Amino acid sequence: MVDAEKSKPLTELIGGLVSDVSGLVRKEIDLAKTEASEKVTQAMGGMEVLVAGLVLIIGAVGVFLSALVSGLAALLVRQGFSLAASNTIAALVVAFVIALIGYALLSKGLSAFRGSNLKLDRTAASVRRDVDVVKERI
Repeated sequence: MVDAEKSKPLTELIGGLVSDVSGLVRKEIDLAKTEASEKVTQAMGGMEVLVAGLVLIIGAVGVFLSALVSGLAALLVRQGFSLAASNTIAALVVAFVIALIGYALLSKGLSAFRGSNLKLDRTAASVRRDVDVVKERI
C-alpha cells in the first residue's frame, strides 16, 4: 500500500509546508501579542508601586523633615554649635538620610522594568518548538 503523503506531488507538499509555516507564524505573532500585553500589565503594576513609593516619600519628607531638622539642630546647639551652623548641618544630615530611603524605594519600583521581567518566555519556547518541527519536516 502506497502512503498518501509519498504519492503527493512535490509542489503540493511545498504548498502545504508554506501554508503550515504561515499559519504557524500567525499563531506565534498572536501569542507574542498576548504575552507582551501581559508583560505590559505586569510592568504597569510596578509603575503603580513606583508612584505610590514616590507619593509616600514626598509626604514623609514634608512631615518629618521639619521635625528632624529642628530636633537635630537643637541637639547641635546644646553641643556648642551656633544656631546657623546647627541648622545647616542638621538639614544636610536629614536630607542625606531621606535621599537614601527614597533611592531604596525607587530601586524597588524600577526592578519591575528589568529586562528579565519583560522577556517573552512562552513565545520564545513555542518558537523554538516550531522551528524544531519545521526542521523535522524538511
